[in-house]
Amino acid sequence: MSIEKYITNDYIENNPTWHIEDSQWKANHILRIINKNGLNPKSVAEIGCGAGEVLHQMYLQMDKNVSFNGYEISQIAFDLCRQREKDRLHYQMNNVFEDTSKYFDVVMAIDVVEHLEDYFGFLRNLKKTGEYKIIHLPLEMSVKSVLTKYYLKSRKKFGHIQYYSKDTILTTLQDLGYEIIDCFYTSVVIYREPRKLKSLILRLGYKINKDLAVRVFGGYSLMILAK
Repeated sequence: MSIEKYITNDYIENNPTWHIEDSQWKANHILRIINKNGLNPKSVAEIGCGAGEVLHQMYLQMDKNVSFNGYEISQIAFDLCRQREKDRLHYQMNNVFEDTSKYFDVVMAIDVVEHLEDYFGFLRNLKKTGEYKIIHLPLEMSVKSVLTKYYLKSRKKFGHIQYYSKDTILTTLQDLGYEIIDCFYTSVVIYREPRKLKSLILRLGYKINKDLAVRVFGGYSLMILAK
């Protein structure tokens, strides 16, 4: 999968909102892991910030001494970002990895890693850009996903080309020298359609044995805080 998908109209044709509707939900979970672990960042960056609304939601909820910077490679997404710029909230259309002078208290990759051909290289570079790293990605390596070939649907619609379980992504990060500080499951499926049968099954399985339920049914993502 080439980055051409994101710098042309291909991605936005399949995802016309660029997932703005999920941004507050994502921001709330990011703030949850920040607050839970007693972090007090003064600078926050998001790499692959999409339409920029996740950072905007964080800007609205965090202290007024925090600066926010978003980085994006898609002109289409960047045009959406610029509508949200404010004092202390800035967006740039460039590759932050090319500027070794940039270093943030918290640097985030929210639903980015699953899109990348060279995710090992990305994670190595991400490690150098901030003290704390927050990573969020879907856990699409599940029994249900394999049986129903759901991963092929997510590949076509969302451009996901890497598929993870909790164990594979945490082991990968540790192999690359990351220290895992905290992680927890999130479910956009339950957030979007809480009353649907699928969401009720996910909730029931999660209450019985959350790790087993996620491995079998999928439908969850993982929020990770690392150093």
